[in-house]
Amino acid sequence: MRILLSLMVISCFSVSAANAQATDKEKALAKKNEAIQLMDDGKLAESITLLEEARKLDPAEPEIVYEMALARYQQKNFEEAIKLLKGLVKKKQATGRVYAMMGNALDEMGKPEKAIDMYDEGIEKFPAEGNLYLERGVMELRKNDHNAALKFFEKGIQAAPMYPSNYYRAAKVFFDSDQEVWGMIYGEIFMNIERGSKRTEEISKLLYYTYKGEIKFESDTTVSVSFAKQNNTILLDPNQSKKAQTSSLANALVEQLMASMGNSFANGAYEMTLVKSIIGEKMVNLASLNRIRTKFLDIYAQEGRDTSYPVVLFDFQRKVKEAGHLDAYNYWILGQGDEKVFGEWRSEHEQQWTDFMKWFKENRISITAENAFVRSQMILQDAIKKAANSGAGVKADR
Repeated sequence: MRILLSLMVISCFSVSAANAQATDKEKALAKKNEAIQLMDDGKLAESITLLEEARKLDPAEPEIVYEMALARYQQKNFEEAIKLLKGLVKKKQATGRVYAMMGNALDEMGKPEKAIDMYDEGIEKFPAEGNLYLERGVMELRKNDHNAALKFFEKGIQAAPMYPSNYYRAAKVFFDSDQEVWGMIYGEIFMNIERGSKRTEEISKLLYYTYKGEIKFESDTTVSVSFAKQNNTILLDPNQSKKAQTSSLANALVEQLMASMGNSFANGAYEMTLVKSIIGEKMVNLASLNRIRTKFLDIYAQEGRDTSYPVVLFDFQRKVKEAGHLDAYNYWILGQGDEKVFGEWRSEHEQQWTDFMKWFKENRISITAENAFVRSQMILQDAIKKAANSGAGVKADR
């Protein structure tokens, strides 16, 4: 009887301990969530206090440590943030976000080369983490090496095709170049992934202004379209070291070769289709661009370019059109370029706009590794096709 009683006591104690542990985890989670809200409100000291309480309740939870590091980072206490994050690395609890924040903290401390090493280490360990490629590309932008930056942004797009910021950065680089075609596609894909932000409004304006700037009606019978030019000028930053200049030159030469190879899509498929879509128009505004973009989609498919040069963005546009919302979609994409006209159109098409927004909310663009639009990959595939068509053998790497 004594033995049975002891077993019952032990059993009750075990259940009680398990319940207490579960309660502690729940309390820790609640405190962590409250701390995140305080952090978002700028109350960093209060947030850290709560996170420390949460950590005592659940010391094995890595997300609590990460949030503590984030709060320290926002306090500009970078050394403490790195110390906390290194603890996660040692315990093998690190994620791509951990390496990104460590790199950012090192950069803020004036150690850009160590930051780069940290991003590179993160990419090696977490090759599908889009923000690591973003941060790595931004480091190259700060060196004025746009080609090297694009390499990272586009690798990020390929690795994490639904992460928006690499599209945003790549689009901005191309909008500021003579190869705007790639910015037009990356920018619109970005808008479909990240909706309703200040960056979305910015890209909407850039898309509109680029159409306005690169489609020119020179006379009643002449129109010029210029979204892609082959640039044979290579600029080197005189402030760079010779080693950095050599790297920049190599990147620029590769970029130049890619530009010439990419002309089949940029100058051929894209620009020629756009030229045909402009026939009958006399000016560039929201109404005419809506018609031009609609015709572009039809001609692109009719001429089989959707098979030769599949673009996930155009596939999604066709889905929008099939649902009967292409007019509203086009006005949304470009509306920030002429807010007055956009507002007037919405007022005059209130039901149409409401129906579109409801549909749009429930139907997002879906981009996977298989259908992702990456300029470098398109150019490579085009080169392989050309080699095959010319009878040249293309040997794959083993």
